[in-house]
Amino acid sequence: MSASREPRNLLEAIRYFSDEQVAFDFVVKLRWPTGEPTCPRCGCLDNYYLSTRRIWKCSGCKRQFSVRVGTIFEDSPLPFSVWLPAFWLLANSKNGVSSHELGRALGITQKSAWFVLNRIRLAMQTGSFEKMTGEVEVDETFVGGLAKFMHKAQRAKLTGTGPIDKTIVVGTLERTTEDKASRVHAEVTPDRTAPTLHAVIVANVEPGSAVYTDAHVGYNHLSDRNYAHAVIDHAIAYVDGRVHTEGIESFWNLVKRSLKGTYTHVAPEHLGRYLDERCFTFNERETSDSGRVIAAVAGASGRRLTYAELTGRH
Repeated sequence: MSASREPRNLLEAIRYFSDEQVAFDFVVKLRWPTGEPTCPRCGCLDNYYLSTRRIWKCSGCKRQFSVRVGTIFEDSPLPFSVWLPAFWLLANSKNGVSSHELGRALGITQKSAWFVLNRIRLAMQTGSFEKMTGEVEVDETFVGGLAKFMHKAQRAKLTGTGPIDKTIVVGTLERTTEDKASRVHAEVTPDRTAPTLHAVIVANVEPGSAVYTDAHVGYNHLSDRNYAHAVIDHAIAYVDGRVHTEGIESFWNLVKRSLKGTYTHVAPEHLGRYLDERCFTFNERETSDSGRVIAAVAGASGRRLTYAELTGRH
């Protein structure tokens, strides 16, 4: 995409990507930045392009491949002129985009829109995440509807009150420094015991960093893992100088605003992808609208999600 033609808003993006060849070239450039298409099956660089069908023929394995193979676009009948505006809408949304809204906007069914959105969320998933350093806040939250809004049959399945029967999400937030803005990571966990919480922190935070948490016992003994652990007891105060978890708690507000306001209902088995979406938009918040789309589409390669995998109907 040349700087002179780079879309600056949704209207310009729709016009820009309405040309299927332009949209195709956009995806090709992001998948193979060096300009050398690589066979996704054998990794061979020796191939030739069949322009009439927009596919390549590999000289190594003698098989044909398209830019869609080995990406979230594989086996999708939708043209890139539909896919790329969908990327634009989701990557630049403040509170998410529902499948009903996307379906109406792009003229596709709600079922197709839901499938498209979940595949885009997979592309937004952070592949190689550098460990957080400096000052890092860690906190957990519970995601699930209030009993008073549930159907009678659903309420009958509840086994307790408060966080019971809700999905646990653990988040880490690296605070803003002079060099870069804050960034966040969030994931669904089976529980919030010490082994689980410590594993999340070790996987995402560099040893030697300052880690700030609340007084939950699951964070005890983090100093034994070479972290400068400081605790803020919310029964006494919410902020004690540099020690607080206000940043990650603000992110939880953003997440729940989209879950409650836009998506209304998210099944626990799909929650991880919705978290990836919200983490992506938060971490890319200082990037331009077109820059966020480029970052999201660049993550489409090497990832594939079938409808059977998405729904669990193998």
